[in-house]
Amino acid sequence: MIRGTDDRVCFSRLPRTEAGLQPVRYSVEYYNTEQLPKIQTSTYVISIMNCSIVIRAYNEEKYIGRLLEGLKQQTVNDVEIILVDSGSTDSTVAIAESHGAKVVHIPSAEFTFGRSLNLGVRSASREFIVIASAHVYPVYPDWLEALLKPFQDEKIALAYGKQRGYKNSKYSEHQIFHQWYPDTSILDQATAFCNNANAAIRKSLWEQHPYDETLTGLEDLEWSKWAKEQGYKIAYIAEAEIVHIHNETPKGVYNRYRREAMALRRMYPEAHFNFYDFIRLTVTNIFSDLWHAALDGVLIKSFASIVWFRFAQFHGTRMGHRETSLVTPQLRETFYYARERKKQDEQKRDVEPIRYD
Repeated sequence: MIRGTDDRVCFSRLPRTEAGLQPVRYSVEYYNTEQLPKIQTSTYVISIMNCSIVIRAYNEEKYIGRLLEGLKQQTVNDVEIILVDSGSTDSTVAIAESHGAKVVHIPSAEFTFGRSLNLGVRSASREFIVIASAHVYPVYPDWLEALLKPFQDEKIALAYGKQRGYKNSKYSEHQIFHQWYPDTSILDQATAFCNNANAAIRKSLWEQHPYDETLTGLEDLEWSKWAKEQGYKIAYIAEAEIVHIHNETPKGVYNRYRREAMALRRMYPEAHFNFYDFIRLTVTNIFSDLWHAALDGVLIKSFASIVWFRFAQFHGTRMGHRETSLVTPQLRETFYYARERKKQDEQKRDVEPIRYD
């Protein structure tokens, strides 16, 4: 960040190179507060436009190649790739190494989400750490650029981006992604909500407060909660969009929401989620999803998955919490409440998407 007592700084973006792969450069123009004519111009490469990306993986050979291919097509090309592998028995590690990734191993018996992230971040050499699931891939070539740009504000501790479902994702999961990740960016979010499937943090802050290795999930929420308590900001960036692939069974959905609820109750002991909450939220979300599926013309195709997905989600939540309401109305709405969504609400960008094979 450039500072001065008598000067104002104006940033204007310079054109990309023909290859489109150079770090973003900005033209920096200095104006004297008492004399409007320009007195000096120079060009700087913003240091945030290089990063380490930490990818957690276990048997992800089916999807990780698409993420790594998407990284090659980013406008930010100075990227250190670190794979944290928890005992893959397929070709995950070989695929990552073929793309130049540094591989860090964690025994499956020692795995927690927080511990694997701590290993990856500790191995990173850059100040800005992007965190991505191995089964996501970027939609646009400026994904990293958009995700890192908020860090020009020194008070930003964490930025996270939009997520959308894969073409074969369950309908209810599509609804959840639209509920949790809107089309409008928020540079100073009121809550600590975030998601480490598509996020970036400052390593210098992580060194002050590593991820909690004892939580069963939501290590990202615990970290962002700490950051906000220290006076830092959380930014949501809608332009930093990825596709998140989940092919979960009913048991997988139940277990995911159960462990996240267990972690949430650890962080917020006063929370409650009783049987009435389970019935009310299951029924209202099922009917909301069925209604929107009918409007989208996919009701028959999606009927069964909507019922079992929402039941597994809130049954797992109830078992994990035992009795939890989500602390604040904002967080409760973020995690659970169905919201109105029309298909035409989805905004399109004027950036050409990455085309994958």
